[in-house]
Amino acid sequence: MPVIARFYGIFIKMYFKEHGVPHFHAVYNEFNGVFNIETLKMIEGDLPSKAKQLILEWARLYKNELKNMWKTQRYKQLPGLE
Repeated sequence: MPVIARFYGIFIKMYFKEHGVPHFHAVYNEFNGVFNIETLKMIEGDLPSKAKQLILEWARLYKNELKNMWKTQRYKQLPGLE
């Protein structure tokens, strides 16, 4: 699964061969989360609250790019949080 962004030890990944609602994966150490791109709600996972807050902050900034990536199925490297 290609990494599309990295920040603060968090890896954001997207897998186009998956089905279901448009979503992305976040990995932080041994924790994982899956986020709905449209609602930005975590639909499964066990991320610590601070990591989840950082991921949501990042996802709000790049929501349109995430939706476009899912729609076109073309990977694009996105910036992390600074």
